[in-house]
Amino acid sequence: MSLQVPENPFILVDGSSYLFRAFHAPPHLTNSKGEATGAIYGVVNMLRSLLKRYQPSHMAVVFDAKGPTFRNDIYSEYKAHRPPMPDELRRQIEPLHQIVEAMGLPLLCIEGVEADDVIGTLSRQASEAGRFTLISTGDKDMAQLVNEHVMLINTMTDTLLDGDGVFNKYGVKPEQFIDYLALMGDSSDNIPGLPKVGEKTAQAMLAGFASVEHLYEDPDAVASLSFRGAKSMPEKLREHREQLLMSRELATIKLDVEIPLTPDKLTIQTADRDRLVELYGQCEFRRWLGEVLESGAATDQALGEQPSESVETGISRDGYQTVLTEAAFKEWLQRLKDSDYFAFDTETTSLNYMEAELVGVSLAVKAGEAAYIPVAHDYPDAPQQLPRDWVLEQLKPLLEAQKPKKVGQNLKYDSHILRRYDIRLQGILNDTMLASYVFNSVGSRHDMDTLSLHYLNHKPISFEAIAGKGAKQLTFDQIRLDEASPYAAEDADVTLRLHEKLWHEVQQQASLVPVLTDIEVPLLSVLCDMEQRGVRIDAQRLHQQSHELATKLDKLEKQAFEMAGESFNLGSPKQLQAILFEKLELPIIKKTPKGAASTAEDVLQELAHDYPLPEVILQHRSMSKLKSTYTDKLPKMVNPRTQRIHTSYQQAVAATGRLSSTEPNLQNIPIRTEEGRRVRQAFVAADGYKIVAIDYSQIELRIMAHLSQDKGLLEAFANGQDIHRATAAEVFGCEAEAVSAEQRRRAKAVNFGLIYGMSAFGLSRQLDIPRYEAQQYMDKYFERFPGVLTYMEKTREQAAAKGYVETIYGRRLHLPDINARNGARRKAAERAAINAPMQGTAADIIKKAMLKVSAWLKQQADSVDAWMIMQVHDELVFEIKADQAEKVTQQLVEVMESAANIDVPLIAEAGIGENWDEAH
Repeated sequence: MSLQVPENPFILVDGSSYLFRAFHAPPHLTNSKGEATGAIYGVVNMLRSLLKRYQPSHMAVVFDAKGPTFRNDIYSEYKAHRPPMPDELRRQIEPLHQIVEAMGLPLLCIEGVEADDVIGTLSRQASEAGRFTLISTGDKDMAQLVNEHVMLINTMTDTLLDGDGVFNKYGVKPEQFIDYLALMGDSSDNIPGLPKVGEKTAQAMLAGFASVEHLYEDPDAVASLSFRGAKSMPEKLREHREQLLMSRELATIKLDVEIPLTPDKLTIQTADRDRLVELYGQCEFRRWLGEVLESGAATDQALGEQPSESVETGISRDGYQTVLTEAAFKEWLQRLKDSDYFAFDTETTSLNYMEAELVGVSLAVKAGEAAYIPVAHDYPDAPQQLPRDWVLEQLKPLLEAQKPKKVGQNLKYDSHILRRYDIRLQGILNDTMLASYVFNSVGSRHDMDTLSLHYLNHKPISFEAIAGKGAKQLTFDQIRLDEASPYAAEDADVTLRLHEKLWHEVQQQASLVPVLTDIEVPLLSVLCDMEQRGVRIDAQRLHQQSHELATKLDKLEKQAFEMAGESFNLGSPKQLQAILFEKLELPIIKKTPKGAASTAEDVLQELAHDYPLPEVILQHRSMSKLKSTYTDKLPKMVNPRTQRIHTSYQQAVAATGRLSSTEPNLQNIPIRTEEGRRVRQAFVAADGYKIVAIDYSQIELRIMAHLSQDKGLLEAFANGQDIHRATAAEVFGCEAEAVSAEQRRRAKAVNFGLIYGMSAFGLSRQLDIPRYEAQQYMDKYFERFPGVLTYMEKTREQAAAKGYVETIYGRRLHLPDINARNGARRKAAERAAINAPMQGTAADIIKKAMLKVSAWLKQQADSVDAWMIMQVHDELVFEIKADQAEKVTQQLVEVMESAANIDVPLIAEAGIGENWDEAH
């Protein structure tokens, strides 16, 4: 039978216990300034859970006060061996206290005693008054407080303990718990106890004699008890009497602490909404911030009560207007013409830019002054709206002009929508999504709702609030104007405010301005061009490949069954664990967070060196993913209007500045496997055209040479040497001509390994060589190329001091974990610090190349028939008229090689073919 907590319990929270536990448990959160917030989050989350579950009227959150306690007077070594509190934790205490108080919860810190003593005293007072007390703690010492009026709850494991529960868990009754702790001692608190007495011995002694006092009434009788070491126990009791009695005193929770407030005075107060908004904003707890802004009462929200009406959230919607007449529209058109810049947003029927139709346009010229112009809402009783074609005809000259300037949030999407109506958006001043990304790519998500919470402390109306959820969700044209208009106008208003806030933030960091204005903002139009053009695929060839992959997968499955001696589901981690680690007894390389043997990719790769079945599983996984992600899916993604595939390039996702591709992802098609290359063969040119692929050769190594200014590397690239062969010659001490293929392979692994901060251990695993040999390669490399080592050490130091690293062009990558107390997280941040300037600079260069190529193609439009259709890492893919392919390709190579000016030659290599694989 499960335990029941009486209604409206008096709750006492052991804040210090949870603070430490939350600090050591994931998630290890930080805000965009790199300040640790994980412990704060853990404790507040627990408090919210208690409030919601038990809905108490009286409560106290108790923390240890600074400084020594009376126990240090009793025993100077009490807790003396504990290391000092990590700075990362100490800095979270004050913000946590402020949040607790802002939530309206009584907070207690009493000097000279511990939180346990305060909780013990209050629980005794409540018990004497007949009030039931629930103590929330993870500290076993509190079991001594349990009685008919007191129960413990551990919210981290969601377990309740009453008297029977204490006995079942510890083998002693609550009233024996002090003696139990005294006998065993406590290594965490440095309580000595009786030497070599563990929990079993302590349980046996107390089962026989009930208490320490009874033990000393007749110590010799203890020898008759049936536990190991009983015969020598009388002498031990006498010898260590003082130590045991002192241990008992140290383990006893005080029940008579002078506390200014009694339990009946510890009432939960109304939350300080404004303070919570400020504190949640600083910690960047966006979900909670959103709840407070939306509900206006954090404690009510935590209790699960919905407010009867929404309160003001900091941005008034009184200045919003729905434009339904020509006169009102022309008024707004004049306001736009008179402005220096305005915010612009579209409302549509779909998130798919190739299918979406325009439903309305929203505009804002000043904070709080916004309008929504509906043009295609279609529901019963919908009011008469201005014709879409007429509205767009009026807006087109303005949207295509360089002035006034336009600001928006994810303007690439809006640009696509306008293209459908033959409007090319020009004069873009800023995109708030890109401004946020450039300001701090890892600081937060960059969608409008998140940014509004973060920068404006405002929670916008959510789409689900007006459209519903799931299968019954309405499209925007079906939403009534009284709901659609405030939502749409608010989008423009919030975007304008975000622009002004983020523009200021970026301007404060001078190096970021050109990254935003000269790279990211202009690039969105180039990406729009690429996405509109799309890529042609041979669907029939992909269907054939799907059939062939199905046959190969079937064969691999049968092969796996033979090796395992039984059939099983290759896609089930649980079944795979049973086969590999239980039946075949393969070594367990790594465990999952829940303690099960891991079957992750890296584990299988390591096992595949010595065992055949993991290799077959890996092949099966790879082919299965290829089939489901590409050969089955791509033909279904062909747009019926253009007969092409149209991906979306995401500018504000990858932390280092690289573009990513979604729906479909064109950047992850394998190139090293035959099956992957065959998928690339299905990316074909239109009739009369060729596919051309141009990629930068060893660009990150060239950037490494530039950044490190290592003479050896600079000379090798300047002389046009094969860098891997040149490295091998240096590392292996031979002439370049004498370098073997294996030596070059190993040198290549060293070159690229160093870029990614690889250790000797990592290199040894990659090359399958002893660790000492890998270390020798790295030592020899640094000896021959000392500038690289200097660069790496200097970069680590600067990253630790600044909290970020920069590309050649000023893009920043913030590293919240660079000074983390956790060694693994800190090492990962150090590896990122070394790699990010190279990977980020490579991303900047390919983007600059795209801008330059796009401008060149526009200049040559009358004589050159060529299109940029894909970007994949360091490669650009084109579709060029067949009879122009050779000449135009050479010209494009020259344009790309001139995209950046670094201290080594930038080399672009080109290929021409009927399909992408041939061209690459």
